[in-house]
Amino acid sequence: SAAVLDGERVLARRVEPMARGHQERLAPLVQEVMAEAGMAFGRLDRIGVTVGPGSFTGLRVGLAFAKGLGAALGVPVVAVGVLEALAAGRPGGGVTAVALDAKRGQVWVQAFSDGAPLMAPDALEAPAAVARLAELTASAPLTIVGAATDVTAAFPGAEVVTADHPDPADVALIAAVRDPV
Repeated sequence: SAAVLDGERVLARRVEPMARGHQERLAPLVQEVMAEAGMAFGRLDRIGVTVGPGSFTGLRVGLAFAKGLGAALGVPVVAVGVLEALAAGRPGGGVTAVALDAKRGQVWVQAFSDGAPLMAPDALEAPAAVARLAELTASAPLTIVGAATDVTAAFPGAEVVTADHPDPADVALIAAVRDPV
């Protein structure tokens, strides 16, 4: 996926979920999104890239491409966590928890309040993830973003937003205000 922003305005965005072919498709996809945005690569002032959790191959391809493009253009590359990007843009006033299937009986989980993390991202067994979230949300409204049904089922009163990948525009918005490392 890729997005091009001018400030907070999304000029172009594209998401193409893929099981294979990341390496071959990413550069043409980014070129197409840049063309759709009407922007030359030389006008980029930074590049945001997700750093996980996610598939090893997808992360490796995305990071290598972002670092190579950043080096070629002389612009910083900014790391953004997938769980953080999935929680982005949710209304304040409660807790937003992101819960994704981590395979092997585990769930990737992280909770946020008004965009600020309440915990570090963690891979936990589903009962431990539920317990951790219950502690953090005892008296606050809860929104759960993700597809980890073992977690969502434990919070019947929560608002559930089914998602398994972040919007690339949210990644770009976070990268735009974060200091590069």
